[in-house]
Amino acid sequence: MPNKLRVALIGVGGIARAHVPGWKSSPHAELIALADSNAEILRQKGQEWEIARLYNDVESLLAAQDIDVVDICVPNRYHAPMAIAALTAGKHVMCEKPLAPTPEEIRGIIEARDRSGRLLMTAQNFRFDARSLALKAEVDKRTLGNIYHARCWMLRRAATPCRTSFTLKQHSGGGPCIDLGVHILDLTMWMMGMPKPVTVSGVTHAQLHKQPGAFSVWGGALPREWDVEEFATALVRFNNEASLVLEVSWLLHHKMPPGIPEDMQIWLYGDRGGAHWPSNQLLRSDIGSRQFIDTTLTCDQDLPSHTKECHAFAEAIVNGGASPVPAEQSLYLMSILQGLYRSADAGGEVTLDL
Repeated sequence: MPNKLRVALIGVGGIARAHVPGWKSSPHAELIALADSNAEILRQKGQEWEIARLYNDVESLLAAQDIDVVDICVPNRYHAPMAIAALTAGKHVMCEKPLAPTPEEIRGIIEARDRSGRLLMTAQNFRFDARSLALKAEVDKRTLGNIYHARCWMLRRAATPCRTSFTLKQHSGGGPCIDLGVHILDLTMWMMGMPKPVTVSGVTHAQLHKQPGAFSVWGGALPREWDVEEFATALVRFNNEASLVLEVSWLLHHKMPPGIPEDMQIWLYGDRGGAHWPSNQLLRSDIGSRQFIDTTLTCDQDLPSHTKECHAFAEAIVNGGASPVPAEQSLYLMSILQGLYRSADAGGEVTLDL
C-alpha cells in the first residue's frame, strides 16, 4: 500500500463539494482524480480543486491500477452499478447516502463487497457531528436506559432541490423519503443501537408542489417534471418491541428555526430518561424528590461532519478496521423506506423481509 491512499471522486456536483476538503486534509489519503459525464463542469472543478487527472468515463477510471479508493457522489439511481463496478475492480468504496434506493440493490452491493474483500461505507455524515457523538456516548453508557420509542423528523418549508435528479424517480428512487429520511432515520436508529425493523405503516402526500406559484427558496419555480412524494410519515416497529415515528418533507407549512428552511429533530424515550437532538438535552425524573432533572450536554464543534467521515473511512482502511457505516445498516434503512412506500400503496401495515 502507498504512503497515502489514492482517492478518485466520481460526480463533481452537489455534495462532492463537501467531500473534497475531507480528502485533501486526511492524513491517510490524497485526492488524485475526478470523474464526471459533464466535461465542462469537470474541467472547472479540476481547476478549482487543483486536480489535473480528469475522467469523462468511469470505466477508464476504474481500470487505473493506482487508484485505491472511489468516492461515489452521483444521483441515487446510479449508486449501485457504480459501487458494484468499483468493488469488482478492487477499489474501496465510500458512497454518498443512500447506498442505493432499494434493498435489492444494496444486497447486490454487499455481495460485491464480500467477493472483493474491500471496505464499503455509506456516507452518513450526521453520525460524525460533534453533537451526535456526544449524545451517542451517553446513550451507550445507558444514561437513558432501554430506549423503547423515538420520534424523528426532517422537515423543510418550501425547500425542494430544484433538479430532476431529485424530483424524478428514475434518477432519485424517491422524494424526501430517500433524500431526507435516510439522514434522520439513520441517525435515530444508530442512537437506538440499530434494532431490526419488523413492520412499517406509512403514508405519502404530493399536493403542495402542484399549486400555482409553488416555489423553492433554493431555486425559484419548482421543476415541472415531478413523480415523487413531497411528504411522508411512518410508524416502525422493531424486533425488540421498540417503536419509531418518522416524518419527512420538502414542502410543508411548518414553522422553521430562525434563518434556515429546515427543522431536523430527534426525541429518544428510555425507561431511565429521555433526550433531544440536536439540543442534546437529557431529561430525567427523580422519583425520590418528584422533581425533573434536565441537563444539556456540551461539546465543541471541531471539523465539519463530511470531513470527519472521509477521515474515518481512510483510517479504517489503513488500520484494517471495520466500516464506520456498514452496508447492512443501510439495508435496514432502505427496507424501512421501501416498506413505507409499499404500505402507502397498500393502505395498511406491511411486514419487512429481513
